[in-house]
Amino acid sequence: MPKPQLMRVLILTLFGAQCALAQKVTVEFDEGADFSQYRTFAIRGGQVDSRSPALNSELTQKRIEADIERGLTAKGLTMVTGGADLNVRYHLGTSRRAEVERYPAGWRGLGTRVVRVPYAEGTLVIDLRDPRTRSLVWRAIASEEKRDPAKIAGKLDAMVRKALNKYPPKRKK
Repeated sequence: MPKPQLMRVLILTLFGAQCALAQKVTVEFDEGADFSQYRTFAIRGGQVDSRSPALNSELTQKRIEADIERGLTAKGLTMVTGGADLNVRYHLGTSRRAEVERYPAGWRGLGTRVVRVPYAEGTLVIDLRDPRTRSLVWRAIASEEKRDPAKIAGKLDAMVRKALNKYPPKRKK
């Protein structure tokens, strides 16, 4: 394979690997909910489901809860211990995955080389529920992909912040 073509393949492979490891946040919400009526919140529970000892700990739960409290307080809500306008629940899970990349190889690039790239995917789900109607009114799903599951722990703050940046939801006109 000529050197310029080889360099192009390497650059595209590296760019593709970086795109695969980007953070994603999606939000869904109840169109009928009046988010202006919610003024208080209480964190009612959370769960961490990971085989990684760096994530599966009480310390991780405390970090997530502190980040949620900081994010919702910045949005003008007040944290309470008793009855609240919103109940917050969260779930963090990780799984091992692998991505298969193919690129030209061999004599004059006529063959194909297949490389398996392992990575860990961490998914954080934050639910806001209205206790009066007992219904889910807002959900954020943030996912992060890293080669090492322990590195997902370093991204939890950003995952919570990016998710809560989308609260309250913008209504479509």
